[in-house]
Amino acid sequence: MLRFLVRRSLGALVILLIISMVTFALFFAIPADPARLSCGKVCTPENLALIRHSMNLDKPVPLQFWDWLSGIFTGRDFGGNGHCDAPCFGYSFVKQDMITNILLDRFPTTLSLTLGSVVVFLIFGIGTGMLAAHKQGTASDKIASSASLIASSMQIYVAGPLALALLVYQTDWLAQPSYTPITEDPVAWFTGLLVPWIVLSLIWTANYTRMTRSSMVEQLSEDFVRTARAKGMSGRTVFLRYAWRGAMGTIVTVFGIDLGVLLGGAIITETTFNLHGLGNLAIDAYGSSDLSLLVGVTMVAAALIVFFNILVDAAYAMIDPRIRLA
Repeated sequence: MLRFLVRRSLGALVILLIISMVTFALFFAIPADPARLSCGKVCTPENLALIRHSMNLDKPVPLQFWDWLSGIFTGRDFGGNGHCDAPCFGYSFVKQDMITNILLDRFPTTLSLTLGSVVVFLIFGIGTGMLAAHKQGTASDKIASSASLIASSMQIYVAGPLALALLVYQTDWLAQPSYTPITEDPVAWFTGLLVPWIVLSLIWTANYTRMTRSSMVEQLSEDFVRTARAKGMSGRTVFLRYAWRGAMGTIVTVFGIDLGVLLGGAIITETTFNLHGLGNLAIDAYGSSDLSLLVGVTMVAAALIVFFNILVDAAYAMIDPRIRLA
């Protein structure tokens, strides 16, 4: 198992290095001066020269990349703007702050949005999918399958405004979406994120319902399940111990990727409900041409996806010994 994880971790480091090189290359591929874009509307020649020097744009591109990459592990100095401790993703001259500080300030919003929705769609999605598989061919199965198909066809930018109009503006049943740190006011944290949780989990619940049902139905038709039934095992034991465990591999694999994507920033959801997380930060960075910040958000999102892929590999190896021994 240790060799398996080491092998996967080394592969992940190579992937992150390639992503960093591609992302940094795109930073220079735009037909504009990054220093000029970061300088803002009122840009004096002195400020432009200072920004160009702080961004290392007066050095060859390979040295710029090396300084940026080494800064992630050792930190960097930005002259009059201070020192950035590792992990350092640079300095945003638009927001006048270290990119690491900006990311740490926005990440709790994305984390709260993700964890709340994950709890909802895992419970209801997997539960409904298991029920549909257990009642295969019955009215319950058809209702669950039809509802999941309709819900998965919806888009957040459509369901979000509808939920706001129905649950917030017209009926005043739920609070206006907002983010309050859970350490300050747990009740406000919960009520402010309830509508985004409902909307985001609605679509993901539908996807996990369909995925769980199809995986369970496939497992129930396998030879080892029929053998277990022929040996006289109860239907509950066969369903939970054999069919469910066999279906877990697909669910865990997809869930790990989805979790990394959500933590990297639910862009549409955060924009729809005006939540200031990583997804909304990426939109702001793009709108203000803050390329340094955009590179930092991209790298954090990529690192989260790669990290959760490693966790998925480890979980999948624990579930299926064939993967661990391969």
